[in-house]
Amino acid sequence: MRYFLSSSHYRSMAFLLLLFGGGLSLVQSWAGDRCEFNATGSLATARIDHTATLLPNSKVLVVGGYGVGSQELYDPSSGTWEARENFKIGGGYHTATLLQNGMVLVAGGSNLRSRVLNTAELYDPARGGWKLVGRLANAREGHTATLLNNGKVLVAGGYAKASGYLSTAELYDPATGHWSVTGNLIDKRGFHTSTLLPSGGVLVAGGYNDSGELAETEIYDPISGTWTATGSLATPRFGHIMALLPNGKVLVAGGSNGPETFASVELYEATTGVWTSGASMSSARYRPAATLLQDGKLLVAGGCCFQDSAELYDAQTDRWTPTGSLLTARDGATATLLASGEVLVAAGANVSGNLLSAELYECTSGVEPAPVKSAAAPTPGASLEMKALETIPDTPRGLTTLSQPALFARGSSSCSR
Repeated sequence: MRYFLSSSHYRSMAFLLLLFGGGLSLVQSWAGDRCEFNATGSLATARIDHTATLLPNSKVLVVGGYGVGSQELYDPSSGTWEARENFKIGGGYHTATLLQNGMVLVAGGSNLRSRVLNTAELYDPARGGWKLVGRLANAREGHTATLLNNGKVLVAGGYAKASGYLSTAELYDPATGHWSVTGNLIDKRGFHTSTLLPSGGVLVAGGYNDSGELAETEIYDPISGTWTATGSLATPRFGHIMALLPNGKVLVAGGSNGPETFASVELYEATTGVWTSGASMSSARYRPAATLLQDGKLLVAGGCCFQDSAELYDAQTDRWTPTGSLLTARDGATATLLASGEVLVAAGANVSGNLLSAELYECTSGVEPAPVKSAAAPTPGASLEMKALETIPDTPRGLTTLSQPALFARGSSSCSR
């Protein structure tokens, strides 16, 4: 298995991988603004390979991380964090999905002893507590979790020490609290990305398996419960970002094949099933934070190797332009939309190790921006955060789920530029 390190070696690497480097989010932007990153309150616990989810009460729930079993809540009104009841299993490389009922589903991952899990838990923001909700048919980490239009959550692929890379997929039904098996992926894969398409299908791209990095992509049909192959990427990759753009195309950018890190961009046209080249980013990036702005532009910040730069992609012109830089270089951070329209970038790692710090990406101008809708009662169009990446409500265009756990939890990259 090329480019793979053992858990002990991985832990010793200064650039430990993110929990799915930060999912995509919607954020309000406006013309004539000045956008920059500013410091906000620091977390109590440094972490990477965590998840961050916007709750209906406008707070942000950060869960776990590699070797971390705690959770914290960020309050945008005060810019501070508070420790909360730990989730029952603990650890990282899990997924976290905001359900239509306002609860957060945390599935799979690995615990503090690096054991890959088949457990799932629900966080209830109203009472601030956790409860176990059944078990997955397969223990897994490095999988994706995508909120479907019917309210169910599709969990696909991943990795487990006992069984290796997985092709299996499962559905969680919040109405019953039960898991059920659905059709298998065509290709075994982990540390991939998934995006809910306007059609209601789920596009899965890239990732890694025993044969190496993947170019193959496939689409899940929630009606038939089956997967169909579609066009392949020109460049096999993992640790990339993925976003559904306002023009209906899906963007894949950056990532790595192990020895090389990419700046290249590919665009998927769902009507033809074909990938074409887009304008490359100004910098090669692996596991950056990425945020889809409300005006349709895509913000990409940081990434390996420990970059502080950020840039914006305009789908209308197929061009990238620089924007304000991070205060602290980092990769493996999460990026979460706040109700104010600001974006919270939290934790991650750089040469100094795992980070406590957090930053806000905010824009100022002479005109007060309109507030962005909160995450209450989401209408799925895709799952975001990431992560995640998980859902931004009431938006006409689907967002993306970045493979939430660490984009490549058991691999490394030379981060060449």
